[in-house]
Amino acid sequence: MGSFSNGDSESFVTIKFTKLFINGEFVDSISGNTFETIDPRTEEVIARIAEGKKEDIDLAVNAAREAFDHGPWPRMPGAERGRVMMKFADLIDQNIEELAALDAIDAGKLYSWCKGIEIPQVANSLHYYAGAADKIHGQVLKMSRELQAYTLLEPIGVVGHIIPWNFPSTMLITKVSPALAAGCTMILKPAEQTPLSALFYAHLAKLAGIPGGVFNVVPGFGSTAGAAITSHMDIDAVSFTGSTEVGREVMQASARSNLKPVSLELGGKSPLIIFDDADVDKAADLALLGNFCNKGEICAASSRVFVQEGIYDEFEKKLVEKSKAWIVGDPFDPKIRQGPQVDKKQFDKILSYIEHGKREGATLLIGAQDEIFGPVMVLMKFKTIEEAIKSANNTKYGLAAGILTQSLDIANTVSRSIRAGVIWVNCYFGFDMDCPYGGYKMSGFGRDNGLEALHKYLQVKSVVTPIYNSRWL
Repeated sequence: MGSFSNGDSESFVTIKFTKLFINGEFVDSISGNTFETIDPRTEEVIARIAEGKKEDIDLAVNAAREAFDHGPWPRMPGAERGRVMMKFADLIDQNIEELAALDAIDAGKLYSWCKGIEIPQVANSLHYYAGAADKIHGQVLKMSRELQAYTLLEPIGVVGHIIPWNFPSTMLITKVSPALAAGCTMILKPAEQTPLSALFYAHLAKLAGIPGGVFNVVPGFGSTAGAAITSHMDIDAVSFTGSTEVGREVMQASARSNLKPVSLELGGKSPLIIFDDADVDKAADLALLGNFCNKGEICAASSRVFVQEGIYDEFEKKLVEKSKAWIVGDPFDPKIRQGPQVDKKQFDKILSYIEHGKREGATLLIGAQDEIFGPVMVLMKFKTIEEAIKSANNTKYGLAAGILTQSLDIANTVSRSIRAGVIWVNCYFGFDMDCPYGGYKMSGFGRDNGLEALHKYLQVKSVVTPIYNSRWL
């Protein structure tokens, strides 16, 4: 445990939870091993976290299995599960500042953004699915033979969640909320770079009354703890958000084990297409948002910006002008627009991409010798709608896209032509709990948010009986 300043000598965040959370209790790892979580502002050690490995995953799965097969959570009326989830959400609201500080110090995220937007949205996600928990119903079927039938929607079982480091709180609750509403039990592995808030959420879940074994948190590394989740014979489904490369491994592990279903939200190389009739000033603002928001550490970032030739020069000038006001620094400083990348490895990787682009003939429009923006925007010119559509689809990914135009015809034509899971017209990052989010092609499959996410954690069971028993003896 320790306390860390956020730049104000009277304010600090205290690290309270560093152990694994299994069966409703914080426990040491079986091996006794720990790993360091690092403050990206200073590269100093924040805390040492218990390192979960295969044997710890086994313990967590056993607890989740027992809780699912014999515990109250899956058998609880949906309305009662919803009440517990509402209490969980209320506790998050009561601890917004601490949760925001944990993500700021662990991931380099803006404290003001986490406190004012992201953590409140996390609580809203729990409220959304809590309201759905008592509305999980099957259907009565009209059969073509002399049979009557209905379907039941039942929780899929024990779920493994593996989440990335870019949105530690959002990704955790995005996975956990619908699974809890469905009546599942689960094991969550946070990214090794950002375990702190996940362990705090485990503490709040216990305070809310979520029974032991229902929500287990096992920090560790992908090659050990993550691999143990994906290959485990007693885990019934896996939900993974991360890179396309690791997504392949998740699918392979599922196939080699018990053929558990997987949902994957993977990488992206999303286009933002700006047409001649767009407002140039607004377009520049949205392009900056789409690339620099969260330090560019977001899979749906608009990393490819296509600008129609009629406004290209004006747009480029405006973009450079606005970029100079995008200040990088301490994420606890309210004047700062962007904190540090999550770690030195990620920072060096970004710089290597920039250098590669320069060697390939790209022009660096803005940057500094001492400090360069982590997010990287590729700016390209196009002439026709057809050219824009072809360029936008010229990628193995298909997560998101943005379209800026005053023409409804252009917006409709391009929206229907781009192969991506979400299209934002005259906006970017238009996320909402009601709106399903996920990808085409190598950006994965399955959807987060909306009721589609709830159905990832449900099985459909058909029950059939004859109308006239004597005819079926």
